[in-house]
Amino acid sequence: MAHPFEIELETTLPASPEQVWEAIATGPGIDSWFMGRNDVEPNEGGVAAMDTGGHREEAVITAYEPGKRFGSRTVAAEDGRFMAFEYLIEGRDGGSTVLRVVQSGMLGDNWQDEYDALRRGWPFHLHTLREYLSHFAGRVGTPVFAVAFGPSAQEVRAALTRGLSLSSPVTEGARAHAEPEKLPPLDGEVVWADDERIGVRTADGLYSFHQGPTGMALMFHHLFAPKTDGAEAAWQQWLTTLLS
Repeated sequence: MAHPFEIELETTLPASPEQVWEAIATGPGIDSWFMGRNDVEPNEGGVAAMDTGGHREEAVITAYEPGKRFGSRTVAAEDGRFMAFEYLIEGRDGGSTVLRVVQSGMLGDNWQDEYDALRRGWPFHLHTLREYLSHFAGRVGTPVFAVAFGPSAQEVRAALTRGLSLSSPVTEGARAHAEPEKLPPLDGEVVWADDERIGVRTADGLYSFHQGPTGMALMFHHLFAPKTDGAEAAWQQWLTTLLS
């Protein structure tokens, strides 16, 4: 049985409405702060697609008003489940922009866990958007995705903390360091820390490390360095080795 839900958030961003639009309504923009690799057809009725680890999800664009409003909706599954997104943009004095995000739809039998995960995730994603617009505006990020599994969420968290040369509990402002093979060392500042995620900003990237309740570890990075060839494979190897 499907269950209806809605999540609404609002944030003020240090960017113009045009910059926010590029970030939330174009493939390269979404690649630079959200999840996966994205393609967006620039018109109402077009397709917005996200590919995460080879899994492609498509949605129909339901609203396309440049600088003002962007919306999309997935096709309903047989049990009625679907996801809809709406972004509303409003410019403010001083060059800032208010962004209102509404995610709604129908969730499945485990709707409470799904809803809680979505509700907890959005503040992190909007924080990453703010970091992108504050430090990398006008640049296009290369998305990096990796996944591996550990024995438990607690052991995954301990491994990620150790792998990033951090102390527990992880706190914002701490310095993180990691040395993936075949890549320059990661040296940066922790800009987000909660029970499920660690976010790190460096001079050339936004890095996020997530642990799930069943021992799954995920990484969603956004790299702004001139050369990023091989980065995804190198980070996948780093994560797999860390949890082995």
